[in-house]
Amino acid sequence: MKILAVNAGSSTLKWKLFNMPSAKVIAKGQIERIGLDGAIETTEFAEKKITEQIQSDNHQEAVTRLLELLREYHIVEQLDEIKGVGHRFVNGGTVFSKSVVVNDEVLAKMEKLKVLAPLHNPANIMAIRAFKEVLPEALSVAVFDTGFHHTMPEENVIYSIPYEYYKKYHVQKFGAHGISYRFVFNRLLELTSKKKAKTNTILMHLGSGASICAVKDGRSIDTSMGFSPVSGITMQTRSGDVDPSLLIYLENQLGVSSTRVLDILNKESGILGISGISPDMREVFAQKETNHRADLAVKIFINRIVKYIGSYAAELGRVDSLVFTGGIGENVPFIRRMVCAQLGIFGVKLNEECNENAIAVEQKISSIDSAVEVWTIPTNEELMIAEDVYNLENN
Repeated sequence: MKILAVNAGSSTLKWKLFNMPSAKVIAKGQIERIGLDGAIETTEFAEKKITEQIQSDNHQEAVTRLLELLREYHIVEQLDEIKGVGHRFVNGGTVFSKSVVVNDEVLAKMEKLKVLAPLHNPANIMAIRAFKEVLPEALSVAVFDTGFHHTMPEENVIYSIPYEYYKKYHVQKFGAHGISYRFVFNRLLELTSKKKAKTNTILMHLGSGASICAVKDGRSIDTSMGFSPVSGITMQTRSGDVDPSLLIYLENQLGVSSTRVLDILNKESGILGISGISPDMREVFAQKETNHRADLAVKIFINRIVKYIGSYAAELGRVDSLVFTGGIGENVPFIRRMVCAQLGIFGVKLNEECNENAIAVEQKISSIDSAVEVWTIPTNEELMIAEDVYNLENN
């Protein structure tokens, strides 16, 4: 059964075509710069990688082009071979806690959630509508990045501002990376043969966007991202937590709008803003011995992660495992080493050889005498989406 997993951004359309339930990737690719001059499509299949420049003025055209190339390259012979399309939907608000089949009623509810993620939710909806138009017989499923965090208790969800804002305007912590966390936590249970209801773990999705999640007895109880993905730990270009008064101060000092200040916090801050070198941690780390700002960026990144782990360990009461995932978490051993070096108070000890060799693999990297297991587990959000489509199709 062929299932397409789709992740639509404001100007991108990323996809993977799976054969389910074997989870074999038939093809994958993306279309970038949608709505801009010089859109680029990249397609990978059968050990081939093809990149072409195209014209794609909107998501409808991008979807049409994607389906054309699937037939053009004989990835599928007929479009009706695709039995389901799963869509990452960034913020499902308080309305959606689990994946759902998309019908007119669901779409109407989604439209009301655009305001909660104005850069992502509208693009997600455009892609859903475009695929439903071109593949009307395929099962359409929405998978929510916020769904995993619906189990958080009220004390971790509600901000200390007038309560009526929470009820009237949905002002609360939503979190993010929920699809990734769900996949990685499920893999952890499979690898360790532990019971979901008896597992306390701290999951770290460290990529261009980065967050941390505390899981108690198999349920998310807290996470570092809040109302939006700009909060939490320091990220590649996002600031993470800042004093809200800073926004007003910068607005006045720079003579710019609040929208511009938010843009700075999202796109010009974090590792890039501190180092002045790059958002790529590997490039920054390479200069830390000779460049004070590079060294400072690394220290701040580690510092914020450790602070969240410490607070989450207190919330959990008992930590069975730490898990690193995401581009940095999976591929940069020195970050894992530096984080764990500051967690000796919790009895965390690394196996240095295992850590150095763990690059984009599932690997236990803690030493035999560590009080807490430490793992690297590569995430696979697209497979999680495809599995949800397959399960809804067959249940």
